[in-house]
Amino acid sequence: MTTDPHDPMHIAMIAAEAAAARGEVPVGAVIVGPDGKIIAQAGNRTLELKDPTAHAEMLVIREAAEALNNERLTGCDLYVTLEPCAMCAGAISLARIRALHFAAADPKMGGVLHGPKFFEQPTCHHRPEVHQGHLAHASAELLRAFFRARRG
Repeated sequence: MTTDPHDPMHIAMIAAEAAAARGEVPVGAVIVGPDGKIIAQAGNRTLELKDPTAHAEMLVIREAAEALNNERLTGCDLYVTLEPCAMCAGAISLARIRALHFAAADPKMGGVLHGPKFFEQPTCHHRPEVHQGHLAHASAELLRAFFRARRG
């Protein structure tokens, strides 16, 4: 894993590790504003909040929209440790996020490169730039270790 404390994906990994420590699936996300500064960061909180929509991506989109006082996050970039699901891909599109950066692919539940391939659908009105792979190995290993420990 990168040790650059200013790397948004590194910060998302720290949020994912914190989620794992809380017993949540270890996914973390960060939104960076047009000025390059971090606006929001979060890890999954579905169990804690008893909310199936409390994915890291949804939480940071809500936090960033509130911080910017705008439902449109035009010019913002989202960094997330795992390929977003279809729900989160829809929210990314609606928020008009400029670019999506994700670490590990998710062949089972992913909605960007896998499954519904949300941004490729003709009904998708906004398609962010998509970048994949930075810290993919570290993210995948964190997820594998988490699920290994749960299975005992």
